Formats: sequence, C-alpha cells, structure tokens
Amino acid sequence: MTAFIVSLVILIAGYFIYGKIAERVFGDIDGSRPTPAVTQADGVDFVVMPTWKVFLIQFLNIAGMGPIFGAIMGVMFGPAAFLWIVFGTIFAGAVHDFVAAMISLRSGGMSLPEIVGRELGPVVRQVMRVVTLVLLVLVGAVFVLTPSEVVAGLTPGWFSVRVCAGAIFLYYILATMLPIDKLIGKIYPLFGAALLFMGVGLLCYLLFGGVEIPDGIAEGLHNRRPDAADGMRPLFPMLCISIACGAISGFHATQSPMMAKCLRDERLARPVFYGAMVTEGIIALIWAAAAIAFTGGYEGLAAYMATPGNSQGSFVTDVSFAWLGTAGGILAVLGVVAAPVSTGDTALRSARLTIAEIFNLPQKKLLNRFLVCLPLFAVTFILLFVDFEVLWRYFAWTNQTLAVFTLWASTVYLARHGRFYWLTLIPALFMQVVTVSYILLAPVPEGFGLDHSLSFAVAGLTCVASLGCFAWYLRGARNSIELIKD
Repeated sequence: MTAFIVSLVILIAGYFIYGKIAERVFGDIDGSRPTPAVTQADGVDFVVMPTWKVFLIQFLNIAGMGPIFGAIMGVMFGPAAFLWIVFGTIFAGAVHDFVAAMISLRSGGMSLPEIVGRELGPVVRQVMRVVTLVLLVLVGAVFVLTPSEVVAGLTPGWFSVRVCAGAIFLYYILATMLPIDKLIGKIYPLFGAALLFMGVGLLCYLLFGGVEIPDGIAEGLHNRRPDAADGMRPLFPMLCISIACGAISGFHATQSPMMAKCLRDERLARPVFYGAMVTEGIIALIWAAAAIAFTGGYEGLAAYMATPGNSQGSFVTDVSFAWLGTAGGILAVLGVVAAPVSTGDTALRSARLTIAEIFNLPQKKLLNRFLVCLPLFAVTFILLFVDFEVLWRYFAWTNQTLAVFTLWASTVYLARHGRFYWLTLIPALFMQVVTVSYILLAPVPEGFGLDHSLSFAVAGLTCVASLGCFAWYLRGARNSIELIKD
C-alpha cells in the first residue's frame, strides 16, 4: 500500500512541479495571444469550447483501453510497472502531449504530420502522414472491438458482439462528420463522469476498503511473468510497449492538435494537456494496483489470465462489480466502455483532419467531410474482420514509434527557438531505444526475433546516429543564425 500511495503522490506532484518546468521551458505563454480557435473559427473543428469540456474530451481521447487493459497486462511484468507509469508519465508522456499541443497552438492548429514534417524535413513528412493515418485507422478498428466485447459480455442473449460493433461504428460515422460541439461536446461530459467515477470509486476502495496491494517491490524489480525464464518477453522494452497510454503514447500527439483547435487561451494548455496525461497515469496506476490486489499478486493475476474464458474485459467486470456493487459496477463498466469509444471516434476525426490538411480541403461543407471520410470508414470496416491480437500488436508498436518522431520534432522546435531542448531530447532517445530494440527482438512474426544483445546494440547505434544528425543540425543552425531567439 505504501508504494501505491507514494506513486500517487509523486504523480500529482509531478503535474505541479515538472509541468510548470515544461511550461517555462517552452516559454512566452501569453494569454493575450489569439488561439487558432479564435483566428480560424469555422464552426466545425475550430470552435472555442469551455476549458472543462476541452479537458474532458482530451482526457477521454487519450485514455481508451490503454491505461486499463495495458496496465492490467503490463503489471504482469512486476513492480517495475509502477515506476514506468509514474516516471514515464511525468517526464515523457505529459511533456510529449503538452509540447505537441503548444506547437500546434503556435502553428495555426497544424496537425501532427505537418508539424513533424516542418521540423524534420519533407521525406519524414511523407512517412509521418502514412504512419499517422495507419495508426489512427488501427485505433478506430481496435476501439470498436474492445468495447463491443465488454458490452456483449454484460448482456448475454441481448446484444451480440456484431450488433454492438455495428452500433458503435454508426456512432463513429456521426462523431467524425458532425461539428465537434454538436455530438462529442454534448455526450463527453456523461462519458467523462462515468470514467472519473470508475477511477475515484476504485481508488477509494483501494485506500479505504482494507485491501492489500502485494506490490513485491522489496523483492526486487525482476520480471514476474510466468514465461520470464524463456527470455522471449524481457522486462525491457516489453513493459514500455505494453503500458503505452498509461505512460507515453504517440497517439496522444494526434489528439493534442485537434483539441488545441478548441482552446481559448494558451495559458490553459498545461492543465488541459499535461494535466490530462497525469490523470491518465493515475487511472493506469489504479488498475495496475487493482490487478494484483484483486488476484492476490502477480502469480494470481497470471493464473486468472490463463484461465479459459478470462480476459482483460472479464477482469474489469469482475473487479467493478465485486468492489463497487451492482450500481457502482454498472457505472464503472460504463466508464470503461466510454473510454475506448471516445478514443475511436476522435481517432477517425483526427484522420479526417489530417487528410484534409494534406490535400488542403476545407472542411466547413458537409460534402467535403463525407468525401474524406468515405475511404476511412471503408478501411476501418475491413479491419474489423482482422484478428484482434494482430491489430493490437501492430497498433502498440506503431503508437510508440509515432511518439519517437513527435519527441524529435519537439526537440528540433525547442532548439530552433533557443529553448532547453533536453526536455524532449532525453525521452526521445529513451523511446527510440524502446521501439527499435522491441521490433528487433520481439518474436516472429511480431518482430525479427534477433538476439537481445544485438537488438540493444543496434538500438544504441541508431541513437548515436540520431544525435550526430542533431548535432550537425545545431552547428549548421548556429552558423547560419537560424536559431530564433524569443
């Protein structure tokens, strides 16, 4: 219990201390500077919205099933999961989301691929356009399937997975095409209330319900998975891929620019974007603790997951009803369902905005939105028939790869403006090692199945090469006086 409380306190303190540092590093936060929501208002995507709504939408957008399912599966690696959630959130994930939002605010609401392309070059821009669209469509497909399975499990004989998936997909179509304040802006408060109730309810039970949280930190941070001995799932980097949305996620950088289009004052960026990520980290921390508390420890959790018919979805249902009662369990599960639904719809909306920006297509007219959305909906629908495990596997790696590009683009931006670029450079290098080593050592067909030492050596060399390119850029920028002094 002590480790859980300390982790919770550090996360909250991280928002006030390191969040303020990140804000000062970016610099020149000015409430009088007009935001894109004001200068480019179109009544569809650029819409000034109340701060609490922008926060809730951002929080729900980035949450999805990651801080819930990801935390449950990630904590199977052992107590190191708690460290990754806490320090990954404070020093990587929240910084990543906040800086991406601020760059977009200062760039007229520019989307992620265009931001990365401007900072890292036209070739990277084209790569990022493809990677971003692939990720967003994968998110749309993944987050149709997961809530459908949860709802179908709660209503046996009433709704099948297919019926639930069809209803959610129809909602996605409407949410992607309608103005952001007409549907998303109206139902997200309900979704947000359910998700926050779930988090607060479970937190109170963990703290005051006489629950023991067998974190096992005193026994060390070694891998606690049952298959740890075979070396196929090493603690690093697999843990950092398993727990993505609860620590750092590249998908978030596609959402921050979307919600930056609705912010009335850039001074609100830290509470909205850095704050939403810290809130998500707290949700991940709660579910990681609940997973080992409910099952009695890491071995108990592994045994639960190995039992036929059990899954992350069934675990969420079991915990919610056992700890919060019938009424509380229903509300909690509603929050768990709302999280992926609210992520999937904004993923496809973000994909629409990305395509529109690539081809310079105004989105004020409904017909233009429909023409952009039609191929998106078609591809997403086809992906619903692909095996979920395959979708999730490639979503996870693509997601973290996107984070690497975002952090490097942020680093170049800060350097170009004469700011303390180490804020984003250190997490960029760390996440580069994570993503490169993961794809090299992960078993076939997930990855290349290479030797661990070789995988880490190659990952390290890519970081050295990236640092060399960055140093060359800095030298050239200084020589040509390209650094922008604020």
